[in-house]
Amino acid sequence: MAHLSIRLATANDLPAINSIYNYYVIHSTCTYQTEPSTEKERAEWFEAHGGNYPVTVGEREGKVVSWASISPFHRRAAYRPTVENSVYVQNDLLGQGIGRALLEDLIQRATTLGFHSIIAFISADQAASVKLHERLAFEKVAHLHQVGRKFNRWLDVVYMQRMLGDER
Repeated sequence: MAHLSIRLATANDLPAINSIYNYYVIHSTCTYQTEPSTEKERAEWFEAHGGNYPVTVGEREGKVVSWASISPFHRRAAYRPTVENSVYVQNDLLGQGIGRALLEDLIQRATTLGFHSIIAFISADQAASVKLHERLAFEKVAHLHQVGRKFNRWLDVVYMQRMLGDER
């Protein structure tokens, strides 16, 4: 397996990030977005990140093969200590530990930034993603039934959470 390096994303990475993400928009339930993101939408999304809400990429041999981000959990002020994570890996490289490396890196970044917890919203049919989060000490805290509809079927969402701070 080729070495994976993880770094903060730059605007130059947006085409690769969008390509990886849009594959899943079209082919998977791991995102409930139903239309591919445009370059403009991805640029706006990227501008909303940075600082306390980093976007990272995983590279192999100089090529972006994955990305991850920490986003605000909710816009209201009292929710600021909690963030949401996203992790996407190029579809032909799944099962190689790339997602785990990115999520471990996000957990460390969120801890360093002083966040108290991380939330993951996962389609219940995405068993590999649920298992990955469980392996990294996320706990299932909610299961919402039939809250999404994609590919002409109802989808459940699992909320998973990992506490970062010492207080519980």
